[in-house]
Amino acid sequence: MAQSKVRVFVDQPLGEAQTVAVSADQAHYLFGVMRLSVGDVITVFNGADGAWAAEIVDAAKRRGMLLCKEQTAPQHMPPDLWLLFAPIKKARTDFIVEKAAELGAARICPVQTRFTNSERIRQDRLQAHAIEAAEQCGGTFVPQVSALEKLDTVLAKWPEDRQLVFCDESLVGTASSLAAVRQGPAAILIGPEGGFSPEERTRLRAAPFATSISLGPRILRADTAAVAALTLWQTTVGDWA
Repeated sequence: MAQSKVRVFVDQPLGEAQTVAVSADQAHYLFGVMRLSVGDVITVFNGADGAWAAEIVDAAKRRGMLLCKEQTAPQHMPPDLWLLFAPIKKARTDFIVEKAAELGAARICPVQTRFTNSERIRQDRLQAHAIEAAEQCGGTFVPQVSALEKLDTVLAKWPEDRQLVFCDESLVGTASSLAAVRQGPAAILIGPEGGFSPEERTRLRAAPFATSISLGPRILRADTAAVAALTLWQTTVGDWA
């Protein structure tokens, strides 16, 4: 059975003959916006059990029920890659989360640096953006969006086996080589619009788990830098290589 173009993330187990209740918002989307009804088939996924063709067996204004018929795609897990970034303006932060989900980040971690413009985030709203991105791009995995933490706190508890790829804007103009980046657990760190402070840069360069790289001959906006760095990593040692 082919996958439907209508895809919905559900936080419930999936399997053959499994029934799945949809939320009020999902019911509005499916039955009010998309004009689907009983007997129509959509694709559902939960981030763990692959994608499933599910038939609509109950459709109401604020509720609905689906019945899983068969698996249409196996579960595909992304590489063990985190994206750490300093939140910026609302729409551009949303863009970073959406593109990180599309490009295959396994976890999205907002961090507060000295020059971070935003001191708070709506974690639930950003998680919803990650879910929407996974629904739209055909993926079967949704990255977790972590709570905002100070960069110093994150570095103090950093796992030694995870390489941190530090995108250092002070290296602008040098070759954007990832030769020192290895396969295995990794994270990419993108700084704020104002860049890293001298103290932060010194600490990162001294960290045994960190590798400093340039993103080319021009200083990129934070949202552009996130997309560029994720693409470079994926094409070098990720699941695009």
